[in-house]
Amino acid sequence: MADFSILIEPVYIATIFFFIIGLHRMSHPKTARSGIVWAGAAMLIATLVTFFTPGLTNLALIAIAIVIGGGFGYIAAKRVAMTDMPQMIALYNGMGGGAAACISAVALLAIASPVTASLAVAGGVIGAVSFSGSIIAFAKLQGWMPSRPMTFTGQQAFNMAVFILAIISGILAVMQPAWVPLSVAVYLPLFFVLSLAFGLLMTLPIGGADMPVVISMYNAFTGLAVALDGFSFATPNYAMIIAGIIVGAAGSLLTLNMAKAMNRSLSNVFFGAFGATEETGAQVAGSMKPIEADDVAVMLAYADRVIVAPGYGMAVAQAQQKVKELTDLLMSKGVTVKFAIHPVAGRMPGHMNVLLAEAGVAYEHLFDRDEINPEFPSTDVVLVIGANDTVNPAAYRQGSPLYGMPILDVEQAKNVVVLKRGSGKGFAGIENDLFYRDNTRMLYGDAQETVAKLVQALKKL
Repeated sequence: MADFSILIEPVYIATIFFFIIGLHRMSHPKTARSGIVWAGAAMLIATLVTFFTPGLTNLALIAIAIVIGGGFGYIAAKRVAMTDMPQMIALYNGMGGGAAACISAVALLAIASPVTASLAVAGGVIGAVSFSGSIIAFAKLQGWMPSRPMTFTGQQAFNMAVFILAIISGILAVMQPAWVPLSVAVYLPLFFVLSLAFGLLMTLPIGGADMPVVISMYNAFTGLAVALDGFSFATPNYAMIIAGIIVGAAGSLLTLNMAKAMNRSLSNVFFGAFGATEETGAQVAGSMKPIEADDVAVMLAYADRVIVAPGYGMAVAQAQQKVKELTDLLMSKGVTVKFAIHPVAGRMPGHMNVLLAEAGVAYEHLFDRDEINPEFPSTDVVLVIGANDTVNPAAYRQGSPLYGMPILDVEQAKNVVVLKRGSGKGFAGIENDLFYRDNTRMLYGDAQETVAKLVQALKKL
């Protein structure tokens, strides 16, 4: 049989260029879809060429695993609703971390040098933390467990003790050869159990409002774990190393940008238990003032400038198509319509952009916070559709848990209409001052049904 192993490294290098091209194209909504195709094709090629690795065994089992995993992923991705996309990303990212941890376990069970074994330990702990932490993030977003921070006295000290014990057990596993029963039976299992436990403990005190940052951070962890695993082989796997570094770097930059968008440090996100306690002693003046869809339609019909500020409520109601219909109708009447997109609106970065792009809203109509905030004072009507914490003026009140978080300054508009199911608090569990402002009206109901009523009322005018 011909030996094609000489092609493995050149093909790996080629796939690395495909990964970079794909990542670059993902940086803009117009080319993001093709960027995903480029990166996916690179991964497929890298997987196929691996079958030519000399001495590779159990090819049938590997092929079966690929078919099962790929088939499950394809079916799940086709069926998942856009509202559940953050959970799916958290879950799949966790699977990547778990796979990296398994590779580390195999490397530690093999005869390895102290250097490669140490790299395997580092990859194992990071991959295990990413796996178990991502599972908690999935459960909180899915509603299988409370989204609020879960804390207890001495939690941070306890977490650190678990982490230190995990590292010690990993060091002991490296110091003991793999064939020593004590290493296989005690140190190695203990290392992974403690690493998984640390991932759980680190994620439990993080509130649901911070889950987008957590998912991004664990994505970076998975990339770093894969890169370290690439070094842990007797012959380094350059595809794993470079792809892991790219994912780790991209995830880290995204995490930092999201933390900056909330004006919070990563230490505050991971150790601050945001939302565990509410502001005390603060009195919100005024009352919520309901309004009917027909009255809102009149406001919109006679407006010159309208800004739509979408949030997770729009995603839950699957209202993006109706929102597109509403904006098209307003534009046909000569109304200038823009969309205000907060960096952390929804449950993951770009959540609103993806939903609106799916509905056919032109990217040119989407503006980020810094671009749109100066325009609110001259705006006639702002429609807040399912957004809450990202438009809460409590961010300007000292003492509020949101204090210092950059928000969309929708309260500066002449009129604000909030489309909301009820009068409850947002995902962060904090009262929204905007709802009580004199220029704010509350249009209650399911967002899709409510926007449909606005469309019908506008057509009658």
